[in-house]
Amino acid sequence: MTKDEAKEAYGLVSLFCAIYKQKYKKAPVVNKYREKWAMKDVIDSVGYDRAKTLLEYYFKLNKPDHTLTWFFYNFDKIDVTLVELEKD
Repeated sequence: MTKDEAKEAYGLVSLFCAIYKQKYKKAPVVNKYREKWAMKDVIDSVGYDRAKTLLEYYFKLNKPDHTLTWFFYNFDKIDVTLVELEKD
């Protein structure tokens, strides 16, 4: 992972933490070093800008809790849903 790729991945993990803290009034427990690798895979799949958009949209979904793990396993489904919404 290059320095720029790591910076983007850490940035999105930090964005997740900030949105989570704003929504739930508490900081999530996140291993940023480990999660940067999964976030890099998301960025590699959809690009940085789209990954950021998907992460922000994720917190608009009506879910009882928002975990980073769930996002990593389902970002592709969120992307399909968002594409459909953008068509409307």
